[in-house]
Amino acid sequence: MNIVSPKGFKAVGIHCGLKHKKYDLALLVSDVPANAAGVFTTNAIQAAPLVITKELIQSTGKMQAIIINSGNANACTGTAGMQDALTMQLKTAEKIGISPDLVGVASTGVIGEKLNMEPIVAGIASFEPTNTLESSIQFSQAILTTDTVTKNTSYRVEIDGKEVVVAGTAKGSGMIEPNMATMLGFITTDANIEATHLQEALKTVTDVTFNAITVDGDTSTNDMVIVMANGMAQNEQLTPSHPEWEIFLNALHAVSQDLAKMIAKDGEGATKLIEVEVNGAISDSEARKIAKTVVGSPLVKTAVFGCDANWGRVIAAVGYSGATVNPSDIHIQIGPTTVVHGGEPANFSEEELLVYLKQPEVKIIVDLNIGDGIGLAWGCDLTYDYVQINATYRS
Repeated sequence: MNIVSPKGFKAVGIHCGLKHKKYDLALLVSDVPANAAGVFTTNAIQAAPLVITKELIQSTGKMQAIIINSGNANACTGTAGMQDALTMQLKTAEKIGISPDLVGVASTGVIGEKLNMEPIVAGIASFEPTNTLESSIQFSQAILTTDTVTKNTSYRVEIDGKEVVVAGTAKGSGMIEPNMATMLGFITTDANIEATHLQEALKTVTDVTFNAITVDGDTSTNDMVIVMANGMAQNEQLTPSHPEWEIFLNALHAVSQDLAKMIAKDGEGATKLIEVEVNGAISDSEARKIAKTVVGSPLVKTAVFGCDANWGRVIAAVGYSGATVNPSDIHIQIGPTTVVHGGEPANFSEEELLVYLKQPEVKIIVDLNIGDGIGLAWGCDLTYDYVQINATYRS
């Protein structure tokens, strides 16, 4: 299954000419207007496409299509950038035959460069969206920047005896410190759910998925996650009081967590996915805070890259997280190996732990033993390639 697996969705991705060879323009469209929800970057500098899409969702709660370009963020481009984003919205609406206020806009790429609108306008005119696997793959490719792989996932559940599908596609590799979003994420569902409740559901799952990843601590100007729910599954309208609300919420959570972990794993230059689990904090929010601090520590990230069992970097990050801790109660594991017990060094085999640290996924578990709070966060190692990629991004 894929982004167009929910009933009534089509997609397309093409090469219009913003990039040298790769796909760079994408469209996602529903057969009917969909209820929509979104979470957006907390960066005070926000790109023109994001401003348009955010206002659209907050004012109407409806969206039928979203146009996305990669290769240029259309950020910090002034009134001309806003006009270009509005032109993308208008031309897409004309192509599909719908009102412009049903079209969202998203861009990703280099900040501070004006869009070349001629190939974009021509590309929009050439769009032929379909609900095929090929079109979904093209869509997921067209939204990428420094990503090395596409990121797609989907789940099928039953609600009110009807099959409901929740699917998602995302891009993100660097500048991932979300605070309400990721780089770009698009989730489709044929579930029948009103926009207000869809927004509540998205916010709930974002806090423990997209907000629980970090690659390099930077927050982009263009970050957003959008959910479109077109109701074509024809289930009874979902609300928190619906007896099967949790089924939908769990599916939305699963899609969001899959995409979040894929983004973390595909961090620029990354060789390993790092998962940090924190237990026994005074609250879930404190546990998530610690987990994200540990996984975001450059020293922890470089230790994992170097297969160095330097647990001192982990416990130091726990200490400066700002969360409540009792040093003498802290217990830390790296994989299956206990390295700290009661805040003191534990006896362990460095050779055995080295073997574990060479694996493509590394898990760190921190038990605080002062409460019931639990939290997860995901990130990646910090490598030589990360520096190389970002030192030459505009060249």
